[in-house]
Amino acid sequence: METATPINDLKVEVSNRQILSIALPITLAILIPQINMLVNSIFLGRLSEEALGNAGITGVFYLIFAVAGNGLNNAMQTVFSKYAGSGDSSVFKVILAQGIRISLQFAFVCILFTWFIAPYIMRYVADPAAYPQEMSFLKIRIIGLPFLYLFQMGNAFFVSSLNSRLLMIGFICEAGLNILLDYLFIFGHWGFPAMGFNGAALASVISEVVGMLVVLLVMIGSGLKQKYGLLKNLSYHPEISKEIFKVSVPLVLQYLISVTTWLVFFLLIEARGVTAKAISNTMRNVFGLVGVFVWAFASTSNAMVSNLMGQKREGKILEAITRITFWSFGFCLLNVSLLNLFPDMFFRLFGQDETFVKEGVPVIRIVSLGLLFMSVANVWLNGVTGTGKTKVNLLIEIVAIVLYLLYTWYFMKHHYISLAVAWSNEFIYWVTIFVMSFVYLQKGKWKTTR
Repeated sequence: METATPINDLKVEVSNRQILSIALPITLAILIPQINMLVNSIFLGRLSEEALGNAGITGVFYLIFAVAGNGLNNAMQTVFSKYAGSGDSSVFKVILAQGIRISLQFAFVCILFTWFIAPYIMRYVADPAAYPQEMSFLKIRIIGLPFLYLFQMGNAFFVSSLNSRLLMIGFICEAGLNILLDYLFIFGHWGFPAMGFNGAALASVISEVVGMLVVLLVMIGSGLKQKYGLLKNLSYHPEISKEIFKVSVPLVLQYLISVTTWLVFFLLIEARGVTAKAISNTMRNVFGLVGVFVWAFASTSNAMVSNLMGQKREGKILEAITRITFWSFGFCLLNVSLLNLFPDMFFRLFGQDETFVKEGVPVIRIVSLGLLFMSVANVWLNGVTGTGKTKVNLLIEIVAIVLYLLYTWYFMKHHYISLAVAWSNEFIYWVTIFVMSFVYLQKGKWKTTR
């Protein structure tokens, strides 16, 4: 392997300025597609309450594959950041090449699953009246998965190489195009056929293709492709692939378990009627909008911890995580406060009746509190990710999910009180995540130098 001159500017420092320089561009980049998802839900809500409700279960089903890609993306970020901290940039091109190979292979498997196996699953669990529409949507939507994964690979590199500001370009282009195409394809404006629910799926696929191409152009235009020799050779490299798999497999399983469990929750909601489905899909958008700050600081936690591990400065890691937690909670508190001041206004965006608004407000109160717990727990969990001990991530996830499912099953199937009480399962989940992550990191068994 060729040797590169160590690049010292890739080493992070534990400071508020460093944290914000990484997190804020990520926040803006993530916020843009979440606004896109919100607009998409608003369009579907104005199409019909049934379309808004169906978007919930199909969205979560697709999210299973999308977050599996996030697991691989986080693993790539961990590996990238470790080598960035050590000053060895020569491996960047190999890491990216192996990530592309792995992500495309996985995407192909997901497409086959959706087209040939998912119909049998959905026919069994979905509302029979909604099944044709939901399955048609998924078969279109899944085609965008390989492009989404490649988009994520590029963004993982941007964050790890301390170029997170470049994230925004791809996200702005993708989300802006998606909103425009949603408007055209769902309702049939400007001479386009009115495709309804399927129009939203097609719009997303086209936008993901464009997003991937923009990331590639940004790599070229910024000089990063040439600087690090990216995309010159996509051949198989067993050592780096093994390292990526070692970190990514537990993370992918963790993400799959987490979102599959959310799918179970949405399937249980199916029995509670169209309004409950529509409200719950709206809550998914709330998690997306408010969660952008949480995910941005969580990603920062992963990148900084991995970088510090590469620098052999494990003694600074807990300080870094604590600082990041402060910022994550503060931003989340601000957003949750605004949401709770104007909940009626938020729900009326979706064009539904007063019953929808009245039943939705208590749910948004509960979800808001859950988001505050998430803002802390996610930072500490991603701190565990940054140490490279991703098997611990998986263990933490399994324990939290078991408690979440027990609580959910009881209050959805055996003692249903209200949708708000059902959504309080988020407390159980995030408190468990935080306690286990905090205890593990405090004990320090993950340290390589002691």
